[in-house]
Amino acid sequence: MTSTAGPGYAPAPKPKSQRSGRRCRRRSNTLDTDPQSPSTLGYFQTLPLEIFQMVLNYLPVKDISMLSMVSKTISNRLINYISTPSGNRRLLLQDFHNQEPPGKREGSCILEHYKSLGLLFKRCTLLLPTKDRLKYMHKVLSEISCFKLIGCPRPLHCLGLQCYGMFLQILTAGWDELECHRVFNFLCELSNLPRKVQIVVSSKPGSARKLELRIRLYCRSVLLNHWIHRSDSAFWLTRILKPWPMVNQARLLYIIFGPVSSLDGHVVWQKMIEGPTDETSLKGLADAIKLLYDTEAREWTADDVISLVDELSVVPREWLMENNARLLILSGNNICFTFMASKAVNGRAVELARLVVFLALVCEKDLYCMDWAVKMMQKVCKVFSTPGERNHFLQCVENAFAHLIMDTLQAVLSGDRDEEDSSFLNLFHLVNAQANFHKEILYLTMRSSSV
Repeated sequence: MTSTAGPGYAPAPKPKSQRSGRRCRRRSNTLDTDPQSPSTLGYFQTLPLEIFQMVLNYLPVKDISMLSMVSKTISNRLINYISTPSGNRRLLLQDFHNQEPPGKREGSCILEHYKSLGLLFKRCTLLLPTKDRLKYMHKVLSEISCFKLIGCPRPLHCLGLQCYGMFLQILTAGWDELECHRVFNFLCELSNLPRKVQIVVSSKPGSARKLELRIRLYCRSVLLNHWIHRSDSAFWLTRILKPWPMVNQARLLYIIFGPVSSLDGHVVWQKMIEGPTDETSLKGLADAIKLLYDTEAREWTADDVISLVDELSVVPREWLMENNARLLILSGNNICFTFMASKAVNGRAVELARLVVFLALVCEKDLYCMDWAVKMMQKVCKVFSTPGERNHFLQCVENAFAHLIMDTLQAVLSGDRDEEDSSFLNLFHLVNAQANFHKEILYLTMRSSSV
């Protein structure tokens, strides 16, 4: 048919095109509202739900987590699958009491499984608010007793808390601080951690040994051990410590990082009081102190950390000075100098002089370079505001050496020797420490005079 329109007019649009457009718009609306649409389920649309879940039973957890990113509909199906009895049996492995340590094949296998499971949960719940993600996590994991602070009857031989910590680390990696605050508060509410910490820090050290052990394992395995970046570790350690006064922070730090018995895993409170200890017993505490001192731990000032170290040195009673000196050496140059400088500024020259002597003794015993102790003393001397104060301090150092050698010699002459003859051995190390300390001072003096 010929159009009746004049040559100056555009041809009228065909009605067929209008109907086609309406059909396209209707189809587009259907895609947005139909959760079972073929375009979001793909070939899985043809499978009954039961067959789909049977297929999932044969997929590795990592592949299931990749599948969850295909579409929201698939993700919802996976969320439902996780909550089913078959999904629980398939995904929530509970063989936590295998005697192989985590470094061995079986232990690392279950840790890797929960690492993959954390990634699956992360991807499945990606579109949910943090509060709902945590609620869903709790709903699925709440029946696993080994994930609870007081749940497993054999906590020292259980990988449950380590798996839980690995799961949480993967789930929350990349979350901002506000979300991580919510996670910590959520975990505290579930485990009643603040109440249990209140019990142990208010009780006599060692009177709640089992609870101390539970808190130590929970804090280390769930909250602290699995982070790659130091800033993350500092954040979670800060969350644990900051709610408490300084004296309780020191107690809690000792519970989490202090020495433990090789027999039953309980905290050994007398270790720093009864005699000199080794680096292994102090390394955990030193690493925690360095972590808090780092600039990444924004909520801690240098004064805060030094006060914490000072408070720690009297937990549960005053430590042997040698153990104090060894902790400072392990904590690094910056912390050691800041600690000593604070004593110099506050007029505690006698106490500072004794510390210098024990730093030299530890250098001698543990085979550190003695010139480090001399240079540290030289650096501290610059803190004193007048030559008189500096000379007084140096005299105190010499007096401290003399008094300590006389006290040790008296212990040797008294005849009260133990099986290892530690008094005589200590005198041997002390005399050598004094000789090597002064030798380094002479070297330093001669080098300065020859310039």
